[in-house]
Amino acid sequence: MHKTSEWLQSFSTSNNPIQRSELRRASDFACTKVSITGGKGGVGKTSIALRTAKELALAGFRTLLIDCDSNLSNTAIKLGLPLDNKFEKILSGEASFQECLIQRGNFHLLPACNGSVEVFESKLNFDEIIIDIISSHEHEYDYILLDCPAGAGREVLTLNAYCDHRWIVVTPDKSSITDSYSLVKLLSTRFGIKENHLLVNMYQSEKQFQKVVLTLSETIENFLGARTHILGGIQKVDVSAEGFDTFFLSENKNEFQRNFAKLLYGFTEKVGGPLNVPKNGIHQLAYEQDVH
Repeated sequence: MHKTSEWLQSFSTSNNPIQRSELRRASDFACTKVSITGGKGGVGKTSIALRTAKELALAGFRTLLIDCDSNLSNTAIKLGLPLDNKFEKILSGEASFQECLIQRGNFHLLPACNGSVEVFESKLNFDEIIIDIISSHEHEYDYILLDCPAGAGREVLTLNAYCDHRWIVVTPDKSSITDSYSLVKLLSTRFGIKENHLLVNMYQSEKQFQKVVLTLSETIENFLGARTHILGGIQKVDVSAEGFDTFFLSENKNEFQRNFAKLLYGFTEKVGGPLNVPKNGIHQLAYEQDVH
């Protein structure tokens, strides 16, 4: 775990963000790493992470999604896949990274575990394991997405800080806004992170969306001196909670999904992506195919 230890050690004596960025440049990373995160659970992070990964994969980007909730993994469940706890075997060295992947074309998923006694009793640092996996395999991907657990625990903070970009998913709920600010504050004070992206989920009106954006972005700038890039929002739809994932993750395109793809297209254009062109040179998000 040499790379991980070196990166973590850089924060033991200094919170200087320049030190962190210089380490990344020295590694000459070829892919873009994004954490899908938030201070509060139940805001839709996993569904958003899955849809993002799917859209990127459809656009031709080789995309890896890692479920970072070590023992309460939900990504495979939302895709209707059986649970197998294969990730235990990566920890024990009994299986390779490739053997534990779920592969669907350009979309690769690395689920974690569900109720594994071995993981619960393990003394391993899960964040270090994830970072080592990224370090070993990032050359194989255009994008690596992390579906991070809610909250501001040490492991969550480390994984968020390690990524190139962080999507803070927030809902209009006051506790979600407060918890998201706390997450951003800790990332700023502990790791020197001064830029994040904000995605407002389940808002009911444009006025409500703007209120959340202004409240968070102005508070973060005034008290932390950090910048918040506004990704956009996902408006609440008249679909039951049980049926939302089927609606959102469906293969059948609808206006809701096209709007999300457009939001994602704006992000890839702004950040440039991995040389701004996927390995197969397509770079055409799904919503463009529907419009043109």
